[in-house]
Amino acid sequence: MAITSNQDLHMALTIFDLDETLIAGDSDHAWGEFISKLGLVDAYQYRQQNNLFYQQYLNGTLDVDAYLAFSCEPLSRIKLATLRQLHQQFMQEVISPLMLPKAIALIERHKNQGDELLIITATLDFITEPIAEALGITNILAPQAELLEGSYTGNIIGIPSYADGKVTRLRQWLKTRSISLSGSTFYSDSHNDLPLLSLVDHPIAVDPDAKLEAIAKSKSWQIISLR
Repeated sequence: MAITSNQDLHMALTIFDLDETLIAGDSDHAWGEFISKLGLVDAYQYRQQNNLFYQQYLNGTLDVDAYLAFSCEPLSRIKLATLRQLHQQFMQEVISPLMLPKAIALIERHKNQGDELLIITATLDFITEPIAEALGITNILAPQAELLEGSYTGNIIGIPSYADGKVTRLRQWLKTRSISLSGSTFYSDSHNDLPLLSLVDHPIAVDPDAKLEAIAKSKSWQIISLR
């Protein structure tokens, strides 16, 4: 008789969206506000465009390529060492107050169950990887800002992990892992994540927007709050 370890028996994939799910805000929009306040971009123009993209995201009409080009452009003009210092300041001043105790407890519960944890976000890796680390999650799929010879180029590598792109990136990631979608869970606040919510075994709406809340109720998906 084959012997199966407890880890093999119980490991399931638990996926989290990041912004407005595990933290009480949008890290990309917040980063834009942060660099605007510091005068690293033209504050008026940058805020206008930042707010426009954020509204498009909320409406489900985001041009993800245009948005990522906009997000990447400032990175290409600032030295990497300076960017890292700025991000440490950003974490302390902006992100730390957005951390949610209930989200931390949820992450710990899934860790204790032996689940494999993964964040999939549409926000740049430069912004989100340190946030995932602070949350104690090592696996993250995010739009990858191209880094060449110690500087950001302003370009994106690969498929952006937004809407259907989250499913594509997840399937690519799963090919490199000995784990399946059997028993999988996905937590998200946004109707933009419906493709991935529809794919997993246990879709969970977290403090959902109005559109996702209506769909979750119609499909009898679990709805929770981490606020």
